[in-house]
Amino acid sequence: MAITLLFLNLSPKIGDACSRMLVSYLQLDGRNLSHGNLAQLTLTAVSDFAKLMAPIFLVAVVSAVAANCLQVGFLYTPAAIAPQLNRINPLSGMQRIFSRRALFELLKSLIKVYFVGLVAWQFIRNNLGALLTVLYQNAAGMWETIRTLSLGLAVRIAVTFLVLAVADYCYQRYEYNKSMKMSKQEIKEELRQMEGDPHLKARIRESQRKIALQRMMQDIPSATVVVTNPTHLAVALRYREAEDDAPVVVAKGAGYIAQRIRERAKEHQIPLVENKQVARMLYDQVELGQAIPVDLYQAVAEILALVYRAKGRSY
Repeated sequence: MAITLLFLNLSPKIGDACSRMLVSYLQLDGRNLSHGNLAQLTLTAVSDFAKLMAPIFLVAVVSAVAANCLQVGFLYTPAAIAPQLNRINPLSGMQRIFSRRALFELLKSLIKVYFVGLVAWQFIRNNLGALLTVLYQNAAGMWETIRTLSLGLAVRIAVTFLVLAVADYCYQRYEYNKSMKMSKQEIKEELRQMEGDPHLKARIRESQRKIALQRMMQDIPSATVVVTNPTHLAVALRYREAEDDAPVVVAKGAGYIAQRIRERAKEHQIPLVENKQVARMLYDQVELGQAIPVDLYQAVAEILALVYRAKGRSY
């Protein structure tokens, strides 16, 4: 499109420049050519051609770079042009040629060729009469007719390519965003890498739970009393007047663990006191190794008093 716009604005000047170049070279006297002036003539011809084509090449390069920057920004990737042995691997090449993406690109190219060819054929068919008139025109008339028809065809092809490019760009953006999304398996793998294998973490937690349970069971013989609920909950309390400022929870559990605590307490002849409310409050509010809160002092003191009286001790 950029080159088409350039020709729309500069085609008269380009035509005049081509005409002057043609006249100047046709006026040369071939009898005066020699090795010396032939080299100079060659340099002059190359210079004239470069001056004529410089705007076209410059517009092509600038528009290509600008279009790329508008789409993806400025990218400097020397690694993309670095030699790689896998690029000359025939097997890899065959896989790229017959890949799903390659087949889709082929189909897309065929669609582009079809639409561009259709637009060009319709334009030429509608202007075939004007095109045939160049056979009966002078040089200036031929140039004007060919210039007009060529620019008309170029504009239509450029617009067609623009429509195809916009559609292709939207599709490429969609495919790119889709490819950047992670699958469920990739999300699981990323979570596993970030947080660790859940199965391994579960085994670690199970090992930690077993160690904590074993340590808790080892601390039960030091307990003074076990408060029960009566079968669902069990909390073992230790109170040593010389060491503890307040009773300390050395073991607690529900269900099977509560049953183990009661059995362990019976083995070591530790009193079991049934108090549903206190057992529930101790289980919910106090962690292992912590002293009971102040609001439970009175209730626990009454339980300890019962234990001490049963043992024949004063509280």
